[in-house]
Amino acid sequence: MNKPDWDAIHRSLQKWRKGLQAERTEAGAEKEPSVTTVAENYSHEPWAVLVSTILSLRTKDEVTLDSSVRLLAEAPGPAELAALSEEQVARLAYPAGFYRTKAANLKKIAAILLEQYNGKVPADMDALLALPGVGRKTANLVLIEAFDLPGICVDVHVHRISNRCGWLRTENRDGTKTPEETEMTLREILPQKYWKGINALLVLYGQNLCRPVSPYCSRCVIKDHCKRTGVGKSR
Repeated sequence: MNKPDWDAIHRSLQKWRKGLQAERTEAGAEKEPSVTTVAENYSHEPWAVLVSTILSLRTKDEVTLDSSVRLLAEAPGPAELAALSEEQVARLAYPAGFYRTKAANLKKIAAILLEQYNGKVPADMDALLALPGVGRKTANLVLIEAFDLPGICVDVHVHRISNRCGWLRTENRDGTKTPEETEMTLREILPQKYWKGINALLVLYGQNLCRPVSPYCSRCVIKDHCKRTGVGKSR
């Protein structure tokens, strides 16, 4: 496959996304992932984005949104969360996945922010990765949504679709094995103007059309840019 036509891929996905948003608006459903919704509702305040992103891991969007709103109402900043017990934080985070582990990590994060960063969330990748429970996906989302900095958030959808389409293939490599490898490769080949938006586009696409099993290839809007690597049964 030749070098991906990123401009064409982006145009096609954006057009499809707008159509999906229009359908969801008409149906009264949420239009964006929960972290984006929280970021917009809280004016992209870094603490709110960080809390929401941590709660979102292995949690459905609607649960993340409810848990984030409930927790941030009681703990709008690290100082307020530090004043709560771990059990109180866990109750507010419930039923987010692994809510007790997340509560413990949020307590530790609040203490670190108060002790080392004057209660502020750092706009630095290495500093974010040093926080308990924060991986590259979370750190990139915080940098993008809270600080408007360039980043590429790679989750299972971005990892799967990028490899399925063959965008990450080279003469010496069939693709990438992990989301981190996918992020590093995309940083090399994807124009920076598309970094921030790639996650939102491909998450929606992966949830609705490019499913892990039996994707809707007949309805694909980027089929001309997809090698269909590993696709057996499709619809």
